[in-house]
Amino acid sequence: MSRVTCDLTISLDGFAAGPNQSLAEPLGEGGELLHRWQFEEAQANAAAREGILAAGAYIMGRNMFAGPGAWDEEWRGWWGEEPPYHAPVFVLTQHPREPLEMQGGTTFNFVTDGIESALAQARKAAGSKDVAIAGGPQTVRQYLSAGLIDELRLHIAPIVLGAGERLLDGVANLKLEPTEVSGTRLVTHVRYRVIR
Repeated sequence: MSRVTCDLTISLDGFAAGPNQSLAEPLGEGGELLHRWQFEEAQANAAAREGILAAGAYIMGRNMFAGPGAWDEEWRGWWGEEPPYHAPVFVLTQHPREPLEMQGGTTFNFVTDGIESALAQARKAAGSKDVAIAGGPQTVRQYLSAGLIDELRLHIAPIVLGAGERLLDGVANLKLEPTEVSGTRLVTHVRYRVIR
């Protein structure tokens, strides 16, 4: 059976998004700074970037697809007409919607019956490849709390946001074993095996 992985960039103080998230600032105030390593040091962090996009299917929360607020049926996601996933993406939501096919092989599928259903659908779609929990923090917390993630890959940016959406708030009894550490000036990559 394929593994369930999760890649998420966080600040030194554990935030995956800054305060005051909105459609204009989906990562909140200062949240864009978390991801400088992916753009300013793309070559040096190529292996980590490739790992993020190697899954056979992805799961994300509704806010990661459409942001907070009212559902807009015309919304096609934050990533333009060719999202980076190039695989099926299962979006957790309470609002049914028909699948949305994009260029490059990404299809957003909207799942209204919970995290276990989304995972079962993603496993089927991924075949022998891994399933990645893409975010946001609330979705990752649900999967961690349910014991459904096998490997957590944190990309720690050397910034302090001070407020926002913290990754591990409310996650209890999580046991992690670090298996790999690497990094550059803008990020430290830590790969953890989740111990059950």
